[in-house]
Amino acid sequence: MAAPDILALDFDGVVCDGLREYFQTAWRAYGEVFEPGAGAPPGGLAERFYPLRPVVETGWEMPLVLYGLVSGVSDDDILDRWPELVPPLLAQAGVEPATLGKAVDGVRDRWIQSDLDDWLSYQRFYPGVIDRMQQAMAAGVDLVIISTKEGRFIQQLLAQGGVTLPQERILGKEVKRPKYETLRQIKAASPRATLWFVEDRVKALQAVQQQPDLGDVGLFLADWGYNTAADRAIPTSTSGMHLIALAQFCAPFEQWVLATTDGVA
Repeated sequence: MAAPDILALDFDGVVCDGLREYFQTAWRAYGEVFEPGAGAPPGGLAERFYPLRPVVETGWEMPLVLYGLVSGVSDDDILDRWPELVPPLLAQAGVEPATLGKAVDGVRDRWIQSDLDDWLSYQRFYPGVIDRMQQAMAAGVDLVIISTKEGRFIQQLLAQGGVTLPQERILGKEVKRPKYETLRQIKAASPRATLWFVEDRVKALQAVQQQPDLGDVGLFLADWGYNTAADRAIPTSTSGMHLIALAQFCAPFEQWVLATTDGVA
């Protein structure tokens, strides 16, 4: 596997750690939908929420995770059985996903409009990632962000970190298409280029693997992102998907290759 001509990165869970913002947004939305006037969150709730973030497929589920915890569902049950817990929790609360989604988006929009700097302050870059991105671009690698976060916020966060990307290289929520379709369009525009994709969600990588025309895309699961031990056990030397640690990501591409071909990642 050669070094990439194009490096596509997911944003949340690969470049940026937004766990503090997720919890604050989820708690405020929880207060609107489940417990008006709830006030400050109970002590320790944020610390319980953070390890459960990998179960969330879409943002509306975040306040439902908090509802489950407050209602007495165990952390292990949420981690192990979240998809089967969602329907009974929704029924128990008498709410619809659309209601939760509207609450989450409303909380976030109002927060951003009233104090953008405060909202940005609740997010941080993973150590070394910004430097590695800058090194890759300086070496001539075409860097692309593929994310479900809105592109304008990604651009603002990257600018804070000293990274300037053209708007067309930040493909966020507004493009409204699956990540594999975005990768397909990138390949169509540069058919001879070597393309690598770093993502922290196994399902997103598996969706790419299901596309026969994307079989030559290098796929890397970021082990520092929003995934579980079970997720991190899926990449193997024969899976076509490679587990990569943060220290590897921050190292030269040759170390990514050595690790993956040896089957250790």
